[in-house]
Amino acid sequence: MGSETPRFRFIDLFAGLGGFHVALSRLGGRAVFAAEWEPSLNALYLENFGVRPWGDVSTLNSESVILDNVPDHDVLTAGFPCQPFSKAGDQLGFEHTLQGRLFFHVHDILKTKRPGYFILENVPNILRHKGGATQKTMLHMLEGLGYSVQIHRLSPHQFGIPQIRERAYFVGSLNGLHQFAWPLPENPSTDIRSVLRKISSIDRDIPPQTSRAIDMWGDFLKRAPASLKIPSFPIWSMEFGATYPYRETTPAALWENLGPEALFSSQGTFGTSLSHMGRDEQHKNLPSHARRSGDHAFPSWKKTFITQNREFFRDNHGWLAPWMNDWQPWNLPSSLQKFEWNAQGAEREIDNHVIQIRASGVRVKRTTTAPSLVAMTQTQVPILGANLTGSRRYMTPSECAELQSLGSIKLPTASQGAYKALGNAVNARVVSKIAERLLGAYNAEPSEPLALQTSGAAA
Repeated sequence: MGSETPRFRFIDLFAGLGGFHVALSRLGGRAVFAAEWEPSLNALYLENFGVRPWGDVSTLNSESVILDNVPDHDVLTAGFPCQPFSKAGDQLGFEHTLQGRLFFHVHDILKTKRPGYFILENVPNILRHKGGATQKTMLHMLEGLGYSVQIHRLSPHQFGIPQIRERAYFVGSLNGLHQFAWPLPENPSTDIRSVLRKISSIDRDIPPQTSRAIDMWGDFLKRAPASLKIPSFPIWSMEFGATYPYRETTPAALWENLGPEALFSSQGTFGTSLSHMGRDEQHKNLPSHARRSGDHAFPSWKKTFITQNREFFRDNHGWLAPWMNDWQPWNLPSSLQKFEWNAQGAEREIDNHVIQIRASGVRVKRTTTAPSLVAMTQTQVPILGANLTGSRRYMTPSECAELQSLGSIKLPTASQGAYKALGNAVNARVVSKIAERLLGAYNAEPSEPLALQTSGAAA
């Protein structure tokens, strides 16, 4: 903003790529402090925004350190680490020794500096974590500082961005939230093609096994009779032809009580006979979801999926058997043997859609939205069907940046680092929608600072 008087000042904790910075600077805010522990992102933040971030937030570990290093500000923003609260992790929450307790450092900065407002972001599972106890603890601590707090879940696809990525947002104000209202979803039609770009070369090839699996499931869609509704449940092809017991017992329980002889009359993955095999050999020829030691009873959801898949194979054996014989899916990793068709009613041409490779299977979605970007693995970057771009390929980092409303900033040079950072990023458009409601920035002239009444900082 140069020498212009800012409407408000903000700090950006766990800054990452700077999604909060992009959002609040668009509303006339000026960052006076940022913190990011990853060195490469720390340096990139300086390059993008001209602010050199503090490193590890946990080193702001006392009132005196905070007072000496964190400037007065009007708005605190923080997308504190979500892994301790995510369904995809161990859900250790505050018990996670490295990341789970970082929220308490946010609390300490709020307590010491007392900005008028805050916006926090995390995965929606934080609201259900530990049966709601985590949310209750956070609210108790924030309200104990005198903040009025509201929580809401929003996703970019509700505001014209073709990505389903629901997140929980916490807003707080020392002045009450009587005039605050969450932005209403606009629910416009969206299409992933709006963020696609023409590229001169592909710098990341799709692995051969992944390409084979996509071709295999594309052929599955074409062979399925037109009158047949593609199942909405996950298709587990390894259950096609399997007969091992699963309703009242499990292979692990039978091994423990009766030995491998108890499965001699059963069939494992893709109908493989388990007769006269030792335990280790039987273990190799059972689905990965059915052979974990200590499993003496399967959960009801797993029993349901097994039943559905075995019935599907029984009812469609005529075309599934030759499909299996031609493609030999048993030669693929377990995750590629599974399939999720999330495009009911659409044309059964896999290259018309968006594909994501997940542990739960090859997932196919309509072009109306992209899957949520995931930080923990590069393998889940969306794959674009050949009919969308001319050739089947991964979304590029710059295209993924558009999904996070961060198309204007420089990204990490290495694609793996860019994908990871984008998967961790906050969506700038969603934050901007929230912030303009919270701060009333849409009523201020560009040259006129907001009259934010804060206890620790003058506007």
